[in-house]
Amino acid sequence: MTPAAVSRMISRLEEHLGIALFVRQPGGVDVTAPGRILFDAIAQGFSGIDNALREIEDHKTGLETITLSASTGFTTHWMMPRMADFKRAFPKVDLRFQLVMGELAGEVHDVDIGMRFGSGPDALHEAAYIIPEILIPISNNSYRDNHLRDGSWCQEIDKLAHLDDMRMAWSNLFVPGNVNDSMKFLDYAIVVQAALLGQGVAFGWLNVIAHWLSTGALVPARPWLIVTQRQCLFLRSRKKPLRPIVADVQDWIIAELNRDVMGVNERYPELGLKPIIEKNAKG
Repeated sequence: MTPAAVSRMISRLEEHLGIALFVRQPGGVDVTAPGRILFDAIAQGFSGIDNALREIEDHKTGLETITLSASTGFTTHWMMPRMADFKRAFPKVDLRFQLVMGELAGEVHDVDIGMRFGSGPDALHEAAYIIPEILIPISNNSYRDNHLRDGSWCQEIDKLAHLDDMRMAWSNLFVPGNVNDSMKFLDYAIVVQAALLGQGVAFGWLNVIAHWLSTGALVPARPWLIVTQRQCLFLRSRKKPLRPIVADVQDWIIAELNRDVMGVNERYPELGLKPIIEKNAKG
């Protein structure tokens, strides 16, 4: 079907309904409020069909498919080192990923659960708390040792790896130091990889780097952290029923991630993570 044919069919539908679904402009079209209502209903219908087809496939294969929306950083640097443990815990689960390269934000669509930063449930989503949003300056041991003089942090940082669209003023976070050079990447997984390879200092989201910190592959570049006003959450669409197996996988990831965080606390008590985690869990 050609675009012109689609346009004619939409025009006929609008004529039948007696209301505009789109506002036509020289640069394109904008959906109207009634158009959004119709879109949401159609999308929900297709989502239901997709869920039904997936259940049929699951019955045929004996596996239950779960789709997780998460950052490339979390998937690469936390989930992948855990996949053997995950397979042992859930041998009949086919875990699939919807990958987010940049900022971990936005609605959760067409997946079972999505990791996001936010403040809690909203009109569209149920929410399960994981940990607070915590950022720590990180590097590998070799890089940190080369940038410590007489037990104090150098006044200058040779290289800082960070996301290209990061909103924070990175150099200001390292007061009183200055950044000589920066490496900007579109994918946060590469930012963490740069720190692992000793290419510079990076700012690490704890939900992504907890595994490497707990094993010592990454170290705090200095004993300092930022706790934001946001939380790391698992979001789920209110339109999508929570299957028991999805709840089990969600709980497993939350428990394992918190286990890693406690491992980081034991290895680096100077960060003071434990009281922060306990305070936010109670809150």
